[in-house]
Amino acid sequence: MSSTKYIFECDGCSKKFSTKDILVKHISYSHKTQKNQKNTTAVRTQVEQTPVPQLTEIFNCDICEFKTSQKRCILAHLNAHVAEQVYCCNNCDYKSIKKDNLQKHMKIHTGEKPSSCNICEYKCITKSDLQRHMKIHTGEKPFSCNICEYKCIEKSYLQKHMKIHTGEKPLSCNICEYKCIEKSNLQRHMKIHTGEKPFSCHICEYKCIEKSSLQSHMKIHTREKPFSCNICKYQCT
Repeated sequence: MSSTKYIFECDGCSKKFSTKDILVKHISYSHKTQKNQKNTTAVRTQVEQTPVPQLTEIFNCDICEFKTSQKRCILAHLNAHVAEQVYCCNNCDYKSIKKDNLQKHMKIHTGEKPSSCNICEYKCITKSDLQRHMKIHTGEKPFSCNICEYKCIEKSYLQKHMKIHTGEKPLSCNICEYKCIEKSNLQRHMKIHTGEKPFSCHICEYKCIEKSSLQSHMKIHTREKPFSCNICKYQCT
């Protein structure tokens, strides 16, 4: 569901404004004549007398061309679409009222990744995912924090980052007092309570919660020590 609003348009240059007062100021400064330089009240009178549409909010259906000015009507209309047709995945509980959304979803199960990067081996399902990935290569980070120097690729990343500054931790454990920002952190934490350790070493009996922990452990067996002291010969994993 989306909404639009009528706005005020200048007859002189077709620029659009959100209020009548802004339009008056625009005409006074941008379309100066000897007449309105002497008396800007004449400009205001001209605008006041010009018929303008009311600021009526219009709700548009994202599925068809239906439009209405009443929110209850658009909600009832959207419910009709849901009742009319729901596309369901045969492999999981995913549902959608749009067939193309289901088609994209099915690629998760088939493993199909039609979009690929021309620089590295990255492949993905949607074009939007590829566009986001390409910013890694270009170094483009259009979203920046107004408190620190943090910059990122996606708006959602910035929204998560801002919670560090606000101290907000909306997700909490229902067993202990643990709180966090991201769902993935909470899921990882819950494995402490369940005792789940999905990652295991194929050489010894070591098991752990995270893949990164297993990767660090494997260096014990390979005797790989990538970190070294720049003063002495000390090396570690």
